[in-house]
Amino acid sequence: MSVNFEHFLYGGDYNPDQWLDHPDILKEDIRLMKQAHINTVSLGIFSWAKLEPAEGVYNFDWMEETIDRLYENGISVNLATPSGARPHWMADRYPEVLRVNEARQRALFGERHNHCYTSPVYREKVRRMNQKLAEHFDSHPGVILWHVSNEYMGECHCPLCQQAFRDWVKEKYHTIDEVNRRWNTAFWSHDYQSFDQIESPSSIGENSIQGLYLDWRRFVSYQTTDFCRAEIAALREAGAKKPVTTNMLYKSPWVNYFELADAVDIVSWDSYPFWHKGPESQTAVNAGMRHDVMRSMKGEPFLMMESCPGAMNWIPVSKLKRPGMLEASSLQAVAHGSDSVLYFQIRKGRGGYEKLHGAVIDHYGKEDDRTYQECCQVGADLEAIQRLHHSKVEASVAVVYDWENRWAVEASAGPRNENMYYREAVEKSYGAFRRQGVNVDVIDMTKSLEPYQVVAAPMVYMFRAGFEEKVRAFVERGGVFIMTYWSGVVDENDLCFLGGTPGGLMDVMGLRSTEIDALYEGEFNTLRVVDSAVSGEDEIAAGNLSDNVVRSEDKSGVWDSLNHDITYRCEHLCQLVDLRTAKSLFVYGEDFYAGTPALTVNCYGAGKAYYVCADAEQRFYDDVYARILKEAGIRRILEQEIPAGVEVSSRRSDKTEYIFIQNFNPVSVSFCPEAEAGEVIFGEVSEKMKPFSTVVLERRQAITEK
Repeated sequence: MSVNFEHFLYGGDYNPDQWLDHPDILKEDIRLMKQAHINTVSLGIFSWAKLEPAEGVYNFDWMEETIDRLYENGISVNLATPSGARPHWMADRYPEVLRVNEARQRALFGERHNHCYTSPVYREKVRRMNQKLAEHFDSHPGVILWHVSNEYMGECHCPLCQQAFRDWVKEKYHTIDEVNRRWNTAFWSHDYQSFDQIESPSSIGENSIQGLYLDWRRFVSYQTTDFCRAEIAALREAGAKKPVTTNMLYKSPWVNYFELADAVDIVSWDSYPFWHKGPESQTAVNAGMRHDVMRSMKGEPFLMMESCPGAMNWIPVSKLKRPGMLEASSLQAVAHGSDSVLYFQIRKGRGGYEKLHGAVIDHYGKEDDRTYQECCQVGADLEAIQRLHHSKVEASVAVVYDWENRWAVEASAGPRNENMYYREAVEKSYGAFRRQGVNVDVIDMTKSLEPYQVVAAPMVYMFRAGFEEKVRAFVERGGVFIMTYWSGVVDENDLCFLGGTPGGLMDVMGLRSTEIDALYEGEFNTLRVVDSAVSGEDEIAAGNLSDNVVRSEDKSGVWDSLNHDITYRCEHLCQLVDLRTAKSLFVYGEDFYAGTPALTVNCYGAGKAYYVCADAEQRFYDDVYARILKEAGIRRILEQEIPAGVEVSSRRSDKTEYIFIQNFNPVSVSFCPEAEAGEVIFGEVSEKMKPFSTVVLERRQAITEK
């Protein structure tokens, strides 16, 4: 389902229920929102206590008055269900709704998301509330979207969840013997005799079976998604017809968002990069990848449901956004496919945990506030580029980032039990592609590889969802596939593949992984180019290479331009491989495996498969991936060289391509797009781009990448 609103949504979370005794403030909020070009607010996210102050007693009058007043002033509502935080009366009367932690202790009332997704009582209370809201508000012309709950998170280990988990395991494996086989419970004599013995992992109980851990993570994700589906079903049963979303986070350890995305009509998420903590250019790469993860889930425009217009209060250091940073980060979301820029929050609350969190309207309450003025500018920007609303991002390159694989990597018990750096490994591949000025999809292993020409799969330790078969078919028909160290080690139950790794793909990669060396923090090795001036046999004779390293044929010449005097650092993990049909492009420079392959390439079918053996520095990925993209014939959005720290993205609609050029450097950089790149429709073009500035070009009849 493609959800298309009339315009970019601009606004954010609004909490009038905290200001009902200040009608003058509520009136002033409307004026300030209109002046800031705000056209949408998210309403009622944590309002259960005001909507149902006592069990079965509903008070929707204040919300109806608010929605009416907003609609009369041209502001639409993204209406939330309030299940993110239950009222006190519910916890007092029905203690089963409160969560139990992994040590089997039930929580007291407090916090948010302190509720059991399995509890029949909680599900029933949520169902009733959602139906009441749908009956009352879905037909209101001011309501354009349903916002189900808020940032689903956490897990519960209560008896109800334990039984639901046992039922889930039984449905998946059917017999206890199959459970024992798939979880390899023979280790440490932990066989189960019945499903009744199965419990969730706990620090005071079973915590050594990775298969149990993975299936518990899957169950928690399933149960959370099922709860979300139940919320949506309640709305639909009551006649709701408006589209539905739920706001996701980036790194959720509890929910596989690629699964949750299937439950909603449009993906939305909450974006909180740590700007100014490190180089803004690197933060921009990380933030861009997070946007692309969300966009890639459905391959449609998404919504940035929350971002911060000022300083975030819940991080160790609440850093102010430098002038221009809000505009740059907001437009970056649009460049990567967002059809909204929405904030948490519209007005700062007077008390509570987030009273000091950034907002459009400060406690000061006046329009000469710096953050407010910058919010006004962003609103004007979105109106200026309205023509590209609901255009789409198209990519011929993808990076694999898999939730379940991350769970498995983090629980693998080796080769490093601290900092496996899985996310960082994905970001290196993603960043290397982005620095070449191409759009990038970020997919998981359930997705098809067919739409792409080049796919990178960093650290795919666990193979699942038939990934091996997808890779084989992809390379066979002419795709370029890049795999890295610590890949294809286990199946979906964390059972090691027998007969060699990467499991099921040794012939495609042309090698076998043999050993992996874990390096201490601060320890490193080096990578260098195989000397193309002499044959592999000559280097073997000289004692520089092992007998399975030979020159790679390079008919395109892209590899000949590598500087043989440059070495690259690698750290954390160094994979050793035994070459079969693959050829070596780089070798290690140090330790007992000096001279053995560090980057390989194998021709398979009509395609090529590359294997990166070590956790190399970003510079290595940038140089190598530039050549892989060139050899694969991938068209860059702009043909001219892109300066460091400048990001180029594009969206398309029919025969029009909209090109975003953004300088994420805190200083001006020399860069001016060539005249043939397109017509300037936003920003200023000169010989230099100002810090945190954005230029948008319109190019007609663009050549398709695919």
